[in-house]
Amino acid sequence: MDERVREHAAVLVDWSARVEAGDDVVLSVGPDAHELAVAVAEKLGERGANLLATYGSGEITRAYLRAHDGDFDENPAHELAVVENADVYLSLGGGRNTSATADVPGEQRRAYNEARTEIRERRLGTRWVSTVHPTRSLAQQANMAYAEYQDFAYEAILRDWESLADEMAQLKEVLDAGSELRLVSRGTDLTMDIEGRTAVNSAASVAYDSHNLPSGEVFTAPDATEGEVTFDVPMTIRGEPVRNVRLEFADGEVVDYDAEQGEDVIDDILETDAGARRLGEVGIGMNRGIDRYTDNILFDEKMGETVHLALGRAYDACLPDGESGNESAVHVDLITDVSEESVLEVDGEVLQRNGVFRFEDGFDA
Repeated sequence: MDERVREHAAVLVDWSARVEAGDDVVLSVGPDAHELAVAVAEKLGERGANLLATYGSGEITRAYLRAHDGDFDENPAHELAVVENADVYLSLGGGRNTSATADVPGEQRRAYNEARTEIRERRLGTRWVSTVHPTRSLAQQANMAYAEYQDFAYEAILRDWESLADEMAQLKEVLDAGSELRLVSRGTDLTMDIEGRTAVNSAASVAYDSHNLPSGEVFTAPDATEGEVTFDVPMTIRGEPVRNVRLEFADGEVVDYDAEQGEDVIDDILETDAGARRLGEVGIGMNRGIDRYTDNILFDEKMGETVHLALGRAYDACLPDGESGNESAVHVDLITDVSEESVLEVDGEVLQRNGVFRFEDGFDA
């Protein structure tokens, strides 16, 4: 086994999920994430945690959803019981086909997701963390040789997370104190209300309300979005390519949209429910270990010199106590490159210009 696999497992168990002796852990394993699952299981055994390993794949999901009549039972008790009794939920991605569910009808996806709302909420109430094992399918999607992709993935995952957390805390402090966030770049002039919201220093650990490994972003839950935004980073969403998406907002909702490719995917997302037309997240990438786009949202949205916005569900960690944020059955991220001809402002003061923050060397005031 590549020693980096064991290092990945150690970061996941120790830093990210903060697993303790006696924790009940669900380990969801993708088809080609076997090696990482073995390394994680070993760490959980050393820790004295209780392990339940499950297997999931896009092909299994596709077969089930395409065969079902669409009248799904709400929150099946056996599935609900698993997440209700879990302390930790670890998801190890690593499929054989990144487009395995591309031909599942949108209405079938929506019905399934809506029928599992409580299950999803219970899972999000655990110390959950999602990560991926670098696989050949992900390397192919990134247009990289497998060994090259492994090096890329581990550079992003095996970071000095404590130091990065200290660096990102500077951005969190600015966002927490701010009232209005404005992004201006090519095809974009968007304002968002962030007053009273709490930014999350997403340093790849549940101790920071962060649930992705790798991570490396600071995000918050915007409100009252106005203006227009263009997402120029290529993505695959629900197994289909999506290119150059434009969204127009008024009174916080998407009122117009188009895309060079994948417009039907965006349409399907927006039709999920009322909350799918509003933003649940604005995130600013700060992981400089991610130096290229790989068509994988787990990595691409964390890349330095990018900003991403998510249609749909807002995270409770960003909201004041007692306040409900945007609710939706979906949370779909879209990314824009801010490395050139771009300004990010908080209350009229430049926070980032052309991808460089005002607290970094090289900032052009």
